[in-house]
Amino acid sequence: MAAPETPTAARPPRFRKVLHGLDMALFTVCAILIVDQLAASAAIGVQSIFWWVLTLVLFFIPYGLITAELGSAYPQEGGIYAWVRRAFGPRWAGRTAWLWWVNVAFWMPSVYILFAGVLAELVAPDMSLWTKILITLGLTWLTVGINIVALDVGKWVPNIGAVFKAVIMLAIGFGGIAYALRHGVANAFTLETLRPSWGASLAFLPVILYNFLGFELMSGAGEEMENPARDVPWAIMRSGALIAFFYVFATVGMLLALPVKDVGLIEGLTDTFRRLFGDAPASQAIVAVLGAMALYTFLANMVTWTMGANRSAAEAANRGDLPAIFARLHPKYRTPASAAVLCGTIATAVLFLYGLLAKSAEDFFWTTFAFSSVVFLLPYLLLFLSFLRLRKIDAGLPRPYRVPGGQFVATALSVLCMAFILQAIVFFIYKPDAFDPTYVLAVVGGVVATVIVGEVLVRVTVGKKDRADV
Repeated sequence: MAAPETPTAARPPRFRKVLHGLDMALFTVCAILIVDQLAASAAIGVQSIFWWVLTLVLFFIPYGLITAELGSAYPQEGGIYAWVRRAFGPRWAGRTAWLWWVNVAFWMPSVYILFAGVLAELVAPDMSLWTKILITLGLTWLTVGINIVALDVGKWVPNIGAVFKAVIMLAIGFGGIAYALRHGVANAFTLETLRPSWGASLAFLPVILYNFLGFELMSGAGEEMENPARDVPWAIMRSGALIAFFYVFATVGMLLALPVKDVGLIEGLTDTFRRLFGDAPASQAIVAVLGAMALYTFLANMVTWTMGANRSAAEAANRGDLPAIFARLHPKYRTPASAAVLCGTIATAVLFLYGLLAKSAEDFFWTTFAFSSVVFLLPYLLLFLSFLRLRKIDAGLPRPYRVPGGQFVATALSVLCMAFILQAIVFFIYKPDAFDPTYVLAVVGGVVATVIVGEVLVRVTVGKKDRADV
């Protein structure tokens, strides 16, 4: 393995420093607080509260501590890619950047087909699947365009999205309490219903873990931060507390108002709004406003993730670990324009492929979501392994923030986090009590094909660079 360069090696500034502490906190809230997945977690039932709390304590907090240390100690552009490169060299870094980037392209169609589904529930219940696909196509390329504009302009999309997400979560939580006081609770909240069960509900359990991921995303723009050593830990701690509260509060509100059997992956959000606020003209206006905010958050969410992923891919290409086409920046805005266009192109291809195969919008949503999620989760195993290796090879590196408790605690937390990632991968592929060979083949086959393509790109690119250095 090639010797990694010194992490503190001085390089001339390449980007304007436009991300401040508040921007980073809002960026993180927008990245992790995913309104469109709330129904999927609520579909587990009242026991989802147990799983939220368990995942919060045993995964979310340790993961936040680890990324706070990495993000403040290694503020290079590229985030997770830069950390893996320092720990394990160019090849593993290239694989990480590929999986990190391409999963967003796979995920984007599922988010925007959900956008179209919610829009249909609000204004056009009979909207056809192909109309929804055309809406998804337009949103995909709008996201590409926002990625190309300057970051000091584009950052306002996730900043506003974070505020809208907070408003929606509070509206669902308080609205559910008010509904329960007037009409009684829709689901029984007892020790029996809170107790976890093993069965079909485990298919949705990975969604809870998935909803807690994204602390490292802002570090993709590490060289565009004003003061990462100070602001990364600050942003993670404060945004993490808000995110945990909002998720649990809104899930409780949804379950107070909507029976579990009526929670749909697409219709759950709009059904909850209508159940909470009723059919009076004023109530319909509230539902319309919240629905419009929810639709905006879908766009903001994808803008946030593509901003981080495209920057990681561009940095990997800039260092010769992915094909050079990913490295091309916009000549004026210095944004990863080429990576953004490639992301939109792959998302478009996936959109039409799954559109031809899907039986319904919900079927389309879950299949593409599960497929992209498995690809998405794989780099996290390398993130936690990199944390442990960097503690060893850079023992003398100043760390503005350090996970407390010494090396034993650091190792235990990393192993715990990796165990959570592995169980999520298993349950995204295997649905307890509902084994579907076609579904498993689609998800596993897609993941294997994605890994193979990435391996070819990395081997050709890094190998070419190695030959040039001889």
